Amino acid sequence: MLQCLEGFNHLLGCLVQCFDTKAFKKPRGLEDPEIIARDTVFSVSEVEALYELFKKISSAVIDDGLINKEEFQLALFKTNKKESLFADRVFDLFDTKHNGILGFEEFARALSVFHPNAPIDDKIDCKQSISDVYNDHL
Repeated sequence: MLQCLEGFNHLLGCLVQCFDTKAFKKPRGLEDPEIIARDTVFSVSEVEALYELFKKISSAVIDDGLINKEEFQLALFKTNKKESLFADRVFDLFDTKHNGILGFEEFARALSVFHPNAPIDDKIDCKQSISDVYNDHL
């Protein structure tokens, strides 16, 4: 009977962990800076420095390891009180998953276009995307 209760207790503990909402929301963080460095123009040390910046920005309003639009605007303008078409456009450009938040990979990949060694065509495409308010590609 005691073994049965211990087994049931273990099963119940596993079920609680499966339904723990915090486990689903936990961001992945910086798992392998070499992968991001390989896929962008950043060096590994630049990716690591960007991650430190990302952590500061992502904890400015809600310490959840993700950057929301309010934190993004706060980082750009040191205030989250005024609305900015520019900040909205840049945030939407960075938010490739279109979920209203930025994870570190989205953040790093988006910032890559601003690196001095980024291809000029990528910079032009970025400028046009920011300027295309109506998304009509004109």
